[in-house]
Amino acid sequence: MRSRFRSDRRLTLRMTITLFLLGLLYVGFVAALIVLLKSWLLVVVLVGAVFVAQFWFSDRIALFAMRGRVVERAEYPELHAVVDRLCAIADMPKPVVAVSGMDMPNAFATGRDPDHAVVCVTTGLLRRLEPAELEGVLAHELSHVAHKDVAVITVASFLGVVAGLVVRFAFYSQLFGGGRRDQNTAVVLATVIGVSAAVYAISFLLIRALSRYRELAADRAAALLTGRPSALAAALTKVSGDIARIPTKDLRTAQAFNAFYFTPATGKEPGVERFFSTHPSLEQRLEQLGRISAELGEAAVPGTGGAGTGGAGKAG
Repeated sequence: MRSRFRSDRRLTLRMTITLFLLGLLYVGFVAALIVLLKSWLLVVVLVGAVFVAQFWFSDRIALFAMRGRVVERAEYPELHAVVDRLCAIADMPKPVVAVSGMDMPNAFATGRDPDHAVVCVTTGLLRRLEPAELEGVLAHELSHVAHKDVAVITVASFLGVVAGLVVRFAFYSQLFGGGRRDQNTAVVLATVIGVSAAVYAISFLLIRALSRYRELAADRAAALLTGRPSALAAALTKVSGDIARIPTKDLRTAQAFNAFYFTPATGKEPGVERFFSTHPSLEQRLEQLGRISAELGEAAVPGTGGAGTGGAGKAG
């Protein structure tokens, strides 16, 4: 399936390299676990179960965590109309449309392939954005589906999830079962924790690097598809500013899904932590959109206006 979203060879290359490196890391990690735990069956069952759960049910997990629900056309007709129009322009299958009742203005796409994709927006986003801004955000999310980087991020993050689970399991096993274990077992568990922590750290850095580039690629593809980079820039500025005013404690639950969001739920622009961020800085994103706007001959529009009336709210 090829859509009309502008292909990005650099994104494809980065996804291929990331998956290759993570594949090597994955093979080494599984081999180390089998040697250390002396039970290939336990390792295969653990790894297989987590992979199936994360890959095949990633859309349901994300919707459940973000309190999202699938909505029909009769309930949100204008939201469906925007998605229909963009999918027709992009020549791609229409994803499932969902809405989260969260006030945090944001959106995300998930799913293992374009035929099993979900695009979800929050009511906070619908309430704040003008129709053209919402179209830019949805085009951004649909480009993730078309480029298949949603599936790549899901698969890539799988290894980190497994490593994190192994660290927790080994830690609590050591903590609560230490009195009943000999010294050799303690050394094995400590080694498992060390290997798993190293694998988690490496996969974390690889995924973050890919995630930052894919967000720039999605901005670029959305701006070119809609022909209105200024509308996307306005949405970015508005959403980032509103999220910055939300207390950090209210964003903590959402931060686990930052890699999938339109803009991260951090509440602030990253400083030195930008090297570990899932998204490029707002400045980088706006600078790129400004260049595209100039190339298209579009008049630049600052994205600092007040909250719009929105055009895709609930019917009735």
